[in-house]
Amino acid sequence: MNRVIPTAFLLLSAYCVPAQSIKGKLFGSSAEGKEILPGATLHFVGSAVLVTVNENGVFELPLEGISDKRIIAAEAGYETDTIDPGDKTYLSVTLRRSAQELRAVTVSDQRAAYLSRGVLKTEVITQRELSKAACCDLAGCFGTQASVQPQTTNVVSNAQELRILGLSGVYNQVLFDGLPMIQGLSYTYGISTYPGTIVDNIYVAKGTASVLQGYESISGQINLESKQPDKAEKLYLNAYVNSFGERHLNANLASALGRKKKWHSLLALHMVQPAAKTDGNKDGFLDLPQLRRYVVYNKWKYGNERQRGFAVQVGLRLVSERRIGGQMDYDDATDRGSNTVYGQSIRYLQPEAYVKSAYRFSGKHALALAVSGFYQDQHSWLGTTRYQARQATAYVNLQHEWSWHLLHSLKYGASFRYQDLAENISFSDQSLGRTYAGDYQTKLMVPGVFIENTFRSRDEKVSLITGVRADRHQVWGTYTTPRAMIRYLPGRGHTLRASAGSGWRQVNLFSEQVTLLAGSRDIEFAEALKPESAVNWGLSDTYTFEVGPQVQGTLSVDFYSTRFRNQFFPDYDTDPAKALIRNFEGVSRSHGLQAEASFVLYRQLELRAAYNYLDVYRMENGVKTSLPFNPRNRAMAAVSWASRSKRWQCDLNAHWFDRMRLPNTSANPAEYRRPSYSVPYATVNIQATFRVKDIELYSGCENIGNYRQADPIVSAHQPFGRYFDLSSVWGPTRGREWYLGIRYRIR
Repeated sequence: MNRVIPTAFLLLSAYCVPAQSIKGKLFGSSAEGKEILPGATLHFVGSAVLVTVNENGVFELPLEGISDKRIIAAEAGYETDTIDPGDKTYLSVTLRRSAQELRAVTVSDQRAAYLSRGVLKTEVITQRELSKAACCDLAGCFGTQASVQPQTTNVVSNAQELRILGLSGVYNQVLFDGLPMIQGLSYTYGISTYPGTIVDNIYVAKGTASVLQGYESISGQINLESKQPDKAEKLYLNAYVNSFGERHLNANLASALGRKKKWHSLLALHMVQPAAKTDGNKDGFLDLPQLRRYVVYNKWKYGNERQRGFAVQVGLRLVSERRIGGQMDYDDATDRGSNTVYGQSIRYLQPEAYVKSAYRFSGKHALALAVSGFYQDQHSWLGTTRYQARQATAYVNLQHEWSWHLLHSLKYGASFRYQDLAENISFSDQSLGRTYAGDYQTKLMVPGVFIENTFRSRDEKVSLITGVRADRHQVWGTYTTPRAMIRYLPGRGHTLRASAGSGWRQVNLFSEQVTLLAGSRDIEFAEALKPESAVNWGLSDTYTFEVGPQVQGTLSVDFYSTRFRNQFFPDYDTDPAKALIRNFEGVSRSHGLQAEASFVLYRQLELRAAYNYLDVYRMENGVKTSLPFNPRNRAMAAVSWASRSKRWQCDLNAHWFDRMRLPNTSANPAEYRRPSYSVPYATVNIQATFRVKDIELYSGCENIGNYRQADPIVSAHQPFGRYFDLSSVWGPTRGREWYLGIRYRIR
C-alpha cells in the first residue's frame, strides 16, 4: 500500500503536467504512396523558429513560450500546410505535391537528364544518363546535351576543355563536390581524371552562379557531385576496351563502419592502360596518345548536414598519369627532347584532399567549413621544349547559414584562395631561336568575404537570390562581385528566370594554353597580364507539359550575353611565327541562344533536340572579328529507347557543327596555309545495352561516319620546322571508334 500511493501520485502528476513539445513525422505524397522529407521545415504560426525534419522524417517542436499551437509545414515542391494539433502531442503530417511540381517530377523521374526547379537554371545529368555512353572521363559525359562543348586543345596529347557559351573552358568554373579542384596545372588534364563511375550527378549552369563558390564562373559552372558512401552501390565494377586497344577498369566499394555504422566509406579505383599505336590519317602522328593512369579515391561521410549536430565529408585522391604522343616512331625512353623524332611526354603525380564539415545548431542556424587542397608535380617534354612545373593550391571557406525570417535565409562568411605555381621552360635545341626559356612563377593569395540572401514569397511563385563578395588580389587590388538570380512561376507550366552578375579570374598562361609550348611559334610578351573580368546576364523560359498520361515534355529557351572588361587570348593572327601575349580591353562579346525540346513517350522512348546560336567576337580597329573555333550554329539530337522490361536499351545522339573561323595563316608559304574557315560537319554516336539482373553489357560506336579533319597538324612532316603548328584543330582527328564494356553492381 505504501508503494501504490506514491506510484499513483506520480502517474497522476505526469498526466496533469502539460506536454513540453509536439512530436511527429512528416511525409510527402508520391506515386508509390508516401516518402519522408528530410530537410523540410515546421514552425508555429507567429514564430520565426524553424525546426528541420531529420533523415527519418521525425520532428520535435518545443512548446515553451508558444500561445498559438497551429503549425506550418513546408517543403519546396509541396503545398505548404497549416495544421491545428488541438490537444495532440504526436502528429503524422503528409504534404501534397504542388500541381506544377508534380508535372516536373513526373518528367524528371522518367528522364536521365532534366532541368532542376532551383532559382538558377541548372541542367542535371544523372547516373542513368551517363550510362548512355562509355563516359570514361568527364569530357565524354556530355554527348546527349547541348550546353557544354568538349574541345580538343592539344591534338597530340588529347588534352581537352569544356566550353560553355562558346567561350574557352577557363571561363566556366569546374567544381568537384562543390570545391575548386580543377585549376592551374590540373586544368589541362584534370577533367579526364574523373571517371563517370564515381559521379552521381553533374550540374550544369550557364552564366553567373552563386557567390558562395567564389568569384569565377564567368560563362557557367559545372559541378560534379560524387556518389555518397551511404547511398552508393556496395560493389560497382566497370571494364571497357575500345578499338584502339585502350582499356579502362573501374571498381567502387561502399561500406558502413564503426560500432553504430554511422561512418560510411566509398573506395574507388580507376585504371587506364595504353592503346596500340595507330595512324589512320597517315600524317605520321599517333591518332590517340598512349595513356597510362592510376587513380585512387576514398570518400568518408558521417552524419547529415540537414539534421542537428555535426556532419562531415572527407575526400582523398591520388592521381598518377603518363601520356605519350607524337610521331609513330617516337620512343619515350630514348627520344625525349629529340630534334629528329617529335614526341610529347607528360608525367605527373597529384595528391589532393578535402574536408566539408557542418554543425547545425537548429533549424535557423548552421555553421559550415570547407577546406581543400592539392599538389601537382609535372614533368613534360613537348618536342624540344622541356616544361617542368609544380603547383600547391589551398582553399578555405567558412560560412554561417541563418534563416532570419520566414521568407528569407542568409549565408555569409569568408574565404581564402592560395596558389603557388612554379614553371621552368627550357629547350634542347635552339635552331628556331625561341626566346621564352626561363623560370615563371604565378602566385595567387586572395582573401574574400561574401554575403547572399535567398527570398521566397509565401506562395513560392517568386524566388530571389542576391549576393555580393569582395576579394583582394595580392597585386591588382580589390574586386567586387555582385550577382542576382530570380525565378518566377506564372503558372500553366512556365518557369521564368533571369540572372546577372560579374566575375573575374587570374590567367595561368602556360598550364591553360599548353599549345603555346607544343609548336614552333615564339612567344612574345607585350605586357603583364591582368586578371580577366566580365559581366554576364541571361534570361530563360522553361515550359513543362503533359499530353495525356503517357506523354511528358519540356520546352526551353535561354539567352546569355557576356561582356568582357579585360580578356586574354593568344594572338595567333598578327604574326604566324609568333604568339603575342597581351591584355585586350576593347569590345569583346559573347551572345548565346539555345532552344531545346525533350519528350518522354510511354516511359520507353526519350527524344531530345537542341539548337545553339553563338556570336562570339571582338572589335579590332573598328572591324568585328569572330573568335576562332566557335561554330555560329550548332545542333544536337538524342534518342533513347528501352524495352518495357528495361532489359534492352538503345541510345543514339548526333551533333552538327557549322563552319568555324580559324587562325590566320595567310603569311605562311602556300603549302603551310590553312583555310580561313573550317567546313561544317556532323558526328553520330550509338550504344546498345543489355541487362540481366545485376550485369550490364554495352557496346557502341562513336563517330559512325568516320569523319576526320584533313591535315589537322600544320607541317606534320617537318615537326621541327618554322611552320609546325597545332593550333588549327577544329574537328575529329581519329575517326571511328568502337567500344565494348561490362558493368556489374551489387546494390
